[in-house]
Amino acid sequence: MIKGLTITPPVLGRISIGKVVQKDGKRLPAKDDQFTITSQVQNKDGWINHPLDEKLRANNDGKLRQIPVRLLFNDPELNLRAEYTLFDRQTGRPLCVGDGEHCQRRTSNGVEHMPCPSPDRCPLAQGGACKPYGRLYVNLSEDDELGTFIFRTTGFNSIRTLAARLSYFAAVSGNKLSCLPLQLTLRGKSTMQSYRTPIYFVDLTLRDDVTLKQAVQDAGAIDAELSEHGFDQAALEIAAKQGYVNSCFEVDSDNLLDVAEEFYPLETDETNSNDQGGSQNGIAPYNVGNIERSLRESVTAVS
Repeated sequence: MIKGLTITPPVLGRISIGKVVQKDGKRLPAKDDQFTITSQVQNKDGWINHPLDEKLRANNDGKLRQIPVRLLFNDPELNLRAEYTLFDRQTGRPLCVGDGEHCQRRTSNGVEHMPCPSPDRCPLAQGGACKPYGRLYVNLSEDDELGTFIFRTTGFNSIRTLAARLSYFAAVSGNKLSCLPLQLTLRGKSTMQSYRTPIYFVDLTLRDDVTLKQAVQDAGAIDAELSEHGFDQAALEIAAKQGYVNSCFEVDSDNLLDVAEEFYPLETDETNSNDQGGSQNGIAPYNVGNIERSLRESVTAVS
């Protein structure tokens, strides 16, 4: 396999709770109070909705706030990927990716391994340059049982909630996440930071009218049946792990600029108060030169 090429689950479409809109001559992220399922194709008006969007919306009185999903993997960390990420706003390439303890950073000497102090204490992250970047992969269609739809977010609320749910469901089911009947649920809340206006985040719950006891019991039966038919879930998980670590930076090169525009905007206003993104103002474009210059300045200031 070509080294440096990240092998992520095949993506058939996107799940979002926001979009990029044109406002005052600028393209800015805008919040929404419902899910939208799109294809991988864009036109001049943005991403084209996937046929599943209309189908599911019809069953939810027009507002899509719940999406039935299935997970591909039993390991929570294979379904949800999350790191602190600093993007180059001009090229869309990630420049620094870390977990709060260690990071990999592009420099003029190549990719270097360094300590990661987390965005609160990193001189490069000031002004919201570096944010948590999460990707949740879920299956929506029985027509392609190994294909996924990706939900991207830079919101702590969604990442924290999804991570907790995945961990808990894996624990109570005996690591049979892929056999549980789950759904994405959109929730809202208001805080002091949101000035009491609603912000929306994504939760992962059991489907309606399914009890935890029944879900766990059925998951065991489904897992046994799949094994009897020769389905090797353990081998699938190993293949996924190997694909994720095949490159230094886990990115989909086809959508880098779109990700930077939607989740790491140069300039935003109150329209970007959704949990899907963060509100950043006046952020300058990033590149390797800017990073190294900032590092030198921070070191000089300390000394």
